[in-house]
Amino acid sequence: MCGIAGRILRAPGKVGHDLVELMDAQEHRGADSTGFAIYGVSRDTGYVLRGMGFDKTNLAADIDDFRHLLTAHGSDLIEEPLIVTDDDPHYCVRMVIKDPKDLGSWINEADELSARFEVQSCGRSLEIIKDVGGSEQVAQKHGVRDLIGSHGLGHARLATESSVLPNASHPFWARPFPDVAIVHNGQITDYYTWRAKLEAQGYRFLTYNDSELIAIWVSDQMKNGLSMEAALRKSITSIDGVFTYMIAQPDSIGFAKDRFAMKPLVTVQGNGELAAATEEQAVRRIVPEEVDVINYDGPGLMQIWGVGNRRVAA
Repeated sequence: MCGIAGRILRAPGKVGHDLVELMDAQEHRGADSTGFAIYGVSRDTGYVLRGMGFDKTNLAADIDDFRHLLTAHGSDLIEEPLIVTDDDPHYCVRMVIKDPKDLGSWINEADELSARFEVQSCGRSLEIIKDVGGSEQVAQKHGVRDLIGSHGLGHARLATESSVLPNASHPFWARPFPDVAIVHNGQITDYYTWRAKLEAQGYRFLTYNDSELIAIWVSDQMKNGLSMEAALRKSITSIDGVFTYMIAQPDSIGFAKDRFAMKPLVTVQGNGELAAATEEQAVRRIVPEEVDVINYDGPGLMQIWGVGNRRVAA
């Protein structure tokens, strides 16, 4: 019974604050963990990384080994790592790196360290922040309300099958594709079949959360030539299960819904802005005025909303 949310602003602003409100309103749908994907002002070069280490007593060694791996791939730190949280036993880090010679090759090697230190997002603008606990708890710990951006996603998780761990939370980064994130409400019943197919192509999964699959599946379809619109439409008939998911990239947020219409999504749209959530009472936290709510309650639906007045696909 997870809750998901999306937010688009006309211009960069306090998108972190709005996403916290959207998720706080849906905390009853799952307070095992909460997460946010924030799209800030895009860098021309370099990538922003958000990562998590799992033993703070090894923090210095983890960061040192990670930096050696960067330099081996023609990259390095642009800014010294910022230790965002220092819990027991895990810690969270934000860093900015130079462009590796080959991003895919680098992240594949970096993931060899994932038992110690896991890269949770990589992008010119994307930053994923997630942790155990409810919306306010995670927001205060990571300073989410103060984050500035143009758009983003949120998720409140009720763990049903995979572990209640910070790194098993949503949103998921579509590794190794930069600046792509996903949140999902539902269950993928052919998860292991698709996972095996994607692993055979060289993709890596760091959790057993079925939502991680969707992020990689959609990105792989786009890598192979489909538009986002075509990939979302294809997912409706290609992936089995009950689901509503939202996927974000630097210029848009899209969603797709399964053929049985089991998982709700409502939106308020207008003036170049969007507030979307699993429940209407959540979007009313952001847009309390008497404006129409669009309820996407039919089967097999999809939509893409552009950011910054870009093209919108129906």
